[in-house]
Amino acid sequence: MKFKYEDHEKLKIAGIGPDSKQTIEQGDNPEQEPKYVRELLVSAYDKHISARLKVELCSSDVNNYNYAKNASTRRNVKSEQWCTSWWHQFKVLLLRGLRERRFEAFNRLRIFQVISVAVLGGLLWWHTPTSHIEDRIAMLFFFSVFWGFYPLYNAVFTFPQERRMLIKERSSGMYRLSSYFLARTFGDLPLELALPTAFTFIIYWMGGLKPNAVTFLLSLLVVLYSVLVSQSLGLAIGAILMDVKQATTLASVTTLAFLIAGGYYIQQIPPFIVWLKYLSYSYYCYKLLLGVQYNVDDYYECSKGIYCRVADFPAIKSVGLNNLWIDVAIMALMLVGYRLIAYIALQRVI
Repeated sequence: MKFKYEDHEKLKIAGIGPDSKQTIEQGDNPEQEPKYVRELLVSAYDKHISARLKVELCSSDVNNYNYAKNASTRRNVKSEQWCTSWWHQFKVLLLRGLRERRFEAFNRLRIFQVISVAVLGGLLWWHTPTSHIEDRIAMLFFFSVFWGFYPLYNAVFTFPQERRMLIKERSSGMYRLSSYFLARTFGDLPLELALPTAFTFIIYWMGGLKPNAVTFLLSLLVVLYSVLVSQSLGLAIGAILMDVKQATTLASVTTLAFLIAGGYYIQQIPPFIVWLKYLSYSYYCYKLLLGVQYNVDDYYECSKGIYCRVADFPAIKSVGLNNLWIDVAIMALMLVGYRLIAYIALQRVI
């Protein structure tokens, strides 16, 4: 077999050549020369360079994998040895995420979108009287719908857009998947919860809901709780499909089903499909908001001079004001379950 001058130079760099004790078996087929040279280079790299490079990377405080010998086995790379601790990886990824996404989370268009909707809603429901219970219930349902679906659509794009970067960094052994996932989870909290807080503060007081600091705080916590659950579902959908168009389509179908079964538009759902509302986090958010604003013993002026129990109002009666802590627990299971699904899906894809 005859080699070109460039091939001889590559073999010398890799430790294979006239000065090396290794010998090259010659063949008669010239078409196999490039493949044969490539195999020799890969073999020499694994034998002479790989181990030395790993030591240098570790001494530079860079995380490292036990490299797979074949690129096709990249997803099965073992992570038994790491040069830095899990906590160090988490802190670095958390700081990087905060610096990168703060401009995306607080860009002018997004702030204008949320604030304008809050002001418009506050003007439409401006100081709604307590006797207009229908309007107040509609306002609470608007809370659950807007902050049940807006974070979902933003979260759907997260993993599909970061897939290429994540695969590249993970294949080079920079960090564990668990440290990345938790850093992403905690890093999103201050960024994703700031705008819902401003939105709730504006529309709550403009809409004339119960003027009580404790009630306002509880309403805000319910909204933020719904934001986290909604974001978790979006992350799960994006991680499972890893395609923006498919994930957006599935998110649209899911939000439409949850919207219809949320307990406001359809109060008497047929028995064979009544289970759908128990899968909707919008239903639980809506019920919790009603439970914060009203008690079972509250009354409202249903007609001039006549007062009726709030719990007997049809839209509230169909949802109920009891067992609120069970609803909180169910949403907690959704929050943890959706994020666990997203993590498992990432392990499968990356």
